Amino acid sequence: MKFLHSMLRVTDLNKSIDFYTNIMGMNLLRTTDRPDQKYTLAFLAFGLGNKDNQGELELTYNYGEKEYEHGSYFGHIALGVEDVALTCEKIKARGGKVTREAGPVKGGNTIIAFVEDPDAYKIELIQIGTHQ
Repeated sequence: MKFLHSMLRVTDLNKSIDFYTNIMGMNLLRTTDRPDQKYTLAFLAFGLGNKDNQGELELTYNYGEKEYEHGSYFGHIALGVEDVALTCEKIKARGGKVTREAGPVKGGNTIIAFVEDPDAYKIELIQIGTHQ
């Protein structure tokens, strides 16, 4: 099996695409508009997504939806980055919202931080690579 994508429902597709491309650094791979079914999809990824063996993020905009209740079932998306503190600074400089600054996870040494997207979905940044 291969992980293909995760889907998030969004209330403003353009604002969400802007966040994930210009603030988080992902690439918009493709969009599909389905007017008869009243929704639009956008697929984003780092690199070329599945073509680069990377999972993709599917953003779904259902026509006319202005708000979603997140509930307690969803936790967060996690992204590995080489330097969490530097990534947080870049995200803030681009207008992104950091909700937990870079620092060690409670009870451990792994450096993490949390960011929030325009629909208040949480994104965990986990330090990987040489800066760990």
